[in-house]
Amino acid sequence: MTCPICHKDTDPKYRPFCSKRCADVDLGKWLTGSYAVPADTPEDLDEAADEIVTESRKLH
Repeated sequence: MTCPICHKDTDPKYRPFCSKRCADVDLGKWLTGSYAVPADTPEDLDEAADEIVTESRKLH
């Protein structure tokens, strides 16, 4: 298996990544919205937003 970020061999400690750096790059892509699941309708977006708010409230 190769790292999805740089395509080097993976390190079992950081699997599926090769290093902490690549794991952090991937996390950054999630946090900035570079990775996203497309929605077909506005209702899907509203439902997803409601779920995020609900989960956030449970954590606090």
